[in-house]
Parts: sequence; structure tokens; C-alpha cells
Amino acid sequence: MSMASPEIQDLARRLLAFEAAHDNSSDARAGVTVQVIEELRVHLIRFAGVDGFRSLLSRALTLAKAEVPSLNIVQVRADGSLEGFDGIVQRQEAGAAWQAGIVLVAHLLELLVTFIGAPLTLRLVRDKWPDASMDGADLRTEEKI
Repeated sequence: MSMASPEIQDLARRLLAFEAAHDNSSDARAGVTVQVIEELRVHLIRFAGVDGFRSLLSRALTLAKAEVPSLNIVQVRADGSLEGFDGIVQRQEAGAAWQAGIVLVAHLLELLVTFIGAPLTLRLVRDKWPDASMDGADLRTEEKI
């Protein structure tokens, strides 16, 4: 099992918390993970194309499923969007769905760091969420053997 680094998990947690704080719907936590993924999808498709992003998200989902089996009901659509995440919320308490979201977003960010580097990943995140607190965000990752 390959867990995302604590720094990346913290960044994922911050992004989800920022989106949740700015979502006015009554079921904010349910859609927050999908919203963060969607924001990244729209931005990254410009650079990697739909197929590139779909591959990246599919790999992140596979890694996240090893940690959070409830993600087994989630799929990546042909356009790179998520399908089925709302089913996790319906089947489990909000805290479990929240944790599943953190794990999935963290793995996606970790893959971005691997492929484009920490500085570019952090820049991408800051461009998409300029008002989110990134104080102390450090995406340095250790090589895993």
C-alpha cells in the first residue's frame, strides 16, 4: 500500500476544507471532493488532454482504493470526471466520506508531484485556489523504495 506523504495529505485536507467553507449547499461535504477533482480536471485537461487526466485520476483512484475500500463504487468517466462518490456519502457517515476524499485528492496531488514536480503542482494549486491558506505548504516528497 502506497500512502501519500503527510505534506500532500495536509494539502488535500486544506483544499477540501476550503471548498467546504465556500460551498453554500446543505450537503457541502458530499460534493467537495468531486468539486476539487473537477477544478483540477478542468485545468489539467488543457495540458495533458482528457486521456492524460483520466489516466492520472484512474491511477490515483486505484491507489486510494487500497487504503479506503469504500471507494470501490467510484469510477472515472470517459471525460475524466468522477462517478459514484455520492454513493459513499449515502452508505457511510460524513466523516468516512470526508476521509475517502482526502485520500483520493492526496493521491492525485502526489501523482502530480511525481510527474510535474512539487513547485509546479503547488503553483497549479495556488492558481486554482488563490484564497486558500497555503502557509507552510511544503510538497517535498521522499523517494519511496
